[in-house]
Amino acid sequence: MLQTVIMNRIGKHALVLIVGWVFIALFLPVLQGVFFLIIGLVILSSDYVWAHRLLQKLRERFPAVGRKADQAREKASVWWRRLFGHADSD
Repeated sequence: MLQTVIMNRIGKHALVLIVGWVFIALFLPVLQGVFFLIIGLVILSSDYVWAHRLLQKLRERFPAVGRKADQAREKASVWWRRLFGHADSD
């Protein structure tokens, strides 16, 4: 059972990294804009300290950006629950 939990966490971590970097690499150059940049930062902020710090600085400097980041995080959480059937615990 412990091995299953560990494998699920490794798989989740790998999925977040792949989705985050693919989103930034493929969609950001085509669909430019602050909203798409925020989505990429939200995805990567769970695993990268630099992305989390940059998102925090943006929140402090631009409160509206912080609200959009919260909306993006909530949407990602809903999508995650729909895909995998449980809440994101990390």
